[in-house]
Amino acid sequence: QVQLVESGGGLVQAGGSLRLSCAASGRTFSTYAMGWFRQAPGKEREAVAAISWSGGRTYYLDSVKGRFVISRDNAKNTVYLQMNSLKPEDTAVYYCAASPFTLRAPIKGTDFSSWGQGTQVTVSS
Repeated sequence: QVQLVESGGGLVQAGGSLRLSCAASGRTFSTYAMGWFRQAPGKEREAVAAISWSGGRTYYLDSVKGRFVISRDNAKNTVYLQMNSLKPEDTAVYYCAASPFTLRAPIKGTDFSSWGQGTQVTVSS
């Protein structure tokens, strides 16, 4: 298991950008697929983006394609989510998660064994 700590959330106007970071502890970070999920009030959690252990494969929720980019730096034990052209509907708590399994679609939260505490992203109109 890895311990995950997210940072980078905040309040931004529509059209703005934020970069979320997720720092992982443990020497096995590079063996985990990583994902970003979000949950808005009254809505189910959804997978936003995911990346394979090598970074060679990525997955994106349709509504964020072309706006969000997931990346990872295994030397720094960190995964990032660059969010551009933010919209009010992107407002949610964003969670970082780690999966010991090979990345596969559809991305399911049940495949992820470690979760961060979440960081709030609020996009004002």
